[in-house]
Amino acid sequence: MKASDVMTTAVVSIGADGTVEDAVRLMLAHHVSALPVTGERGELVGLISEGDLLRRLQDKGARRRSWWLELVSGGGNAAEFVKVRSHRIADVMTRKLVTVHEDTEVAEIARLLEKHRVKRVPVLRGGKVVGIVSRANLVQVLSRIEDGKLPRPTPTDEALRGAVGDALAEVPGTSINLVNVTVEDGIVTLSGVVDSDTVEKALRVAAENVPGVREVRLSLGRLPAWTYGI
Repeated sequence: MKASDVMTTAVVSIGADGTVEDAVRLMLAHHVSALPVTGERGELVGLISEGDLLRRLQDKGARRRSWWLELVSGGGNAAEFVKVRSHRIADVMTRKLVTVHEDTEVAEIARLLEKHRVKRVPVLRGGKVVGIVSRANLVQVLSRIEDGKLPRPTPTDEALRGAVGDALAEVPGTSINLVNVTVEDGIVTLSGVVDSDTVEKALRVAAENVPGVREVRLSLGRLPAWTYGI
């Protein structure tokens, strides 16, 4: 099983020329905790996450010391000053990223998440983001292990997964980036979180209407109003 089989394809990104305030608004609107940052040609140049924003909040609560005391104590760090005080995404974002490709095996992705202690990895095609694989995506995969082996989607299932994803994107009021789609032998499983029972029912109907879908199984929680999501 590869990244393309489990990744979330509805990726919300932001340009490197944006502001931190823009990033916060996007995170809240789409219930996400991180945004890929793109350059002028759409290429991935960084990532801004809730961790970057929390660092800024913590700094605001700290008492400022005089510049000469910072120098004497060795506490001066110009790079950190920029990250916690600048309003430009290009200054705040994380540039050193762990990324994978569409054909990266799920086992390798799990190893990378553990080794680098990150919550998600962008999936790239030609330097551009085509998906995100998060810990939540991997948990869903693990729940489908039988006899110690991961299922291997057929080409038909892979095509069906894309068609279902397109159908779900048409459902009004859905944060589709929080819903993961897996397909095995024509059986579609929708996992993740949604806002309400009504949205869940609409997603089920949309998936059932896709030609080739034999059955739709739901494993959807509810999204509290105060959360960012995964």
